[in-house]
Amino acid sequence: MSRHVAIVTDSTAYLPPRTMERHGITAVPLTVVLGDQALDEGTEISTRSLAQALQKRRPVTTSRPSPRLFADTYRRVAESGACGIVSLHLSAELSGTYDAAVLAAREAPVPVRVVDTGTVAMALGFCALAAAEVAEAGGTVDEAVTAAEKRASGTSAYFYVDTLDYLRRGGRIGAAQALLGSALAVKPLLQLDGGRIELLEKVRTASRAIARLEEIAADRAGSAEVDIAVHHLAAPERASALADRLRARVPSVGDLHVSEVGAVIGAHTGPGLLGVVISQR
Repeated sequence: MSRHVAIVTDSTAYLPPRTMERHGITAVPLTVVLGDQALDEGTEISTRSLAQALQKRRPVTTSRPSPRLFADTYRRVAESGACGIVSLHLSAELSGTYDAAVLAAREAPVPVRVVDTGTVAMALGFCALAAAEVAEAGGTVDEAVTAAEKRASGTSAYFYVDTLDYLRRGGRIGAAQALLGSALAVKPLLQLDGGRIELLEKVRTASRAIARLEEIAADRAGSAEVDIAVHHLAAPERASALADRLRARVPSVGDLHVSEVGAVIGAHTGPGLLGVVISQR
């Protein structure tokens, strides 16, 4: 077996399966609790099922992976030939996933560096890809961590949601902010800031909010070489159209991904979500 640095992330990175396989990235699933069923994100619950449950106002919650699941993953990766592991995860402000990984890393058979990227969705995915590229080139654990952290610092994520109610229910945004949005009948734009989901702007209509989302993303990209991801939940046509407009507006775009978010993020944002991740190369 060849000795190498392995990259582990979690299911909220929303990397395409073929991309993960090509780069040897392992994802540990978070759990979605739908009624009395605990289901692994990515394999046991579809986003369509989630959207239907949310629209019917069925109780939906999420939970972190257990430290035991991380420990099993680290052991399996080490047995495949890894001499070290870089474990990259969604913001610790949003989930206990990072803490579970830290606990498991203490018992791992090879050195594990656990990183709170302060991001989520393809913002996390781009960090994992940056680390994997360094590992594939023979880089060390420290070099892979540095690449991931550099990518994270040059990445921004913006979101449009139809309502703040789902974020309020999950405790990801303050009740006062959610109540204000509902009372004014505004369409909120959000951003990841310091690992937290913060209210960025309030816009009066959905069409104006999506146009503003496009403008913010294009301005953030500027003329730099960037990769872009457009996320959605139950809004494929809007996502595809937004991606086309961004491709036309951003002169130096490299990879441009369009994908539906998984059940964990979807549970906290609700159907109609549009998100844009801008990541400097």
